[in-house]
Amino acid sequence: MGKKTQHQILNILINLISQRLITALALFIGTGLSIIFINLHSSYGFTIIPKYVYSGSVISLSTSPIPKPHPLPPTLAQWQDSTNSGDYFSQVTTTQVGYLVWSQFPIRVYVEPPKSVNEKQAQVWVNGVLQGVKEWSNYLPLTIVEQPEIADITIARKAPPLQISPGSSKPRARSAQTTYELYTTNKVLSHRFTILLSPSQTGEYLIAATRHEFGHALGIWGHSPLQTDALYFSQVRNPLPISSRDVNTLKRIYEQPTSLGWSLGDNSKIN
Repeated sequence: MGKKTQHQILNILINLISQRLITALALFIGTGLSIIFINLHSSYGFTIIPKYVYSGSVISLSTSPIPKPHPLPPTLAQWQDSTNSGDYFSQVTTTQVGYLVWSQFPIRVYVEPPKSVNEKQAQVWVNGVLQGVKEWSNYLPLTIVEQPEIADITIARKAPPLQISPGSSKPRARSAQTTYELYTTNKVLSHRFTILLSPSQTGEYLIAATRHEFGHALGIWGHSPLQTDALYFSQVRNPLPISSRDVNTLKRIYEQPTSLGWSLGDNSKIN
């Protein structure tokens, strides 16, 4: 089978999956809903391939929350960029529920201790991940939790599944994978994230990968075209900290409407 034919088949499959997702979302929003979106990375390459499952009572999409903005958290409301660096908001992808905005704070983060390495190596890994996470705490309230069942964002040391890129028959390893899942609790539409970091990531590259993926989990569902930003689409030789452009983009996202954090059946419009 030629590469062109393989590429055509892959595109057809992706289109079919996307169509099934849209159909499922249009029919099923209710108690126990679980829709999982995968942000696939090949050296931070950005592709979204959806999977979904559902359970519980069925509610029409017309009763789902109308997207509305939440009040800005104080940490972002107080942010001012004196350098006028701009942003890359135009590169951020919206979703079927609007922007991926958190509205309940602090955001609860669980870092899963590695089990496949010795205690010292495990602690070094956890410390690196925590450093990448805590850099974002200047802009959104975060807390580290010890109970995975209450976490909003879970981070694990695990190799992401191999990715087959369009036009290529060879699977490629990825440095990280970020997924989010939609669900309902007390009739409120909510979401949670899982971040997988490849065991091959160590030292400053582990911190950079965490910083990058955690930016996605905070709502930056897209990539920057500039190497000076933490959300640049590819790994760089000398990773840089969170930039003003990263924060400017995050703030603009949190000013946008979303269905997340609002009650199902609440179709009232914001004044």
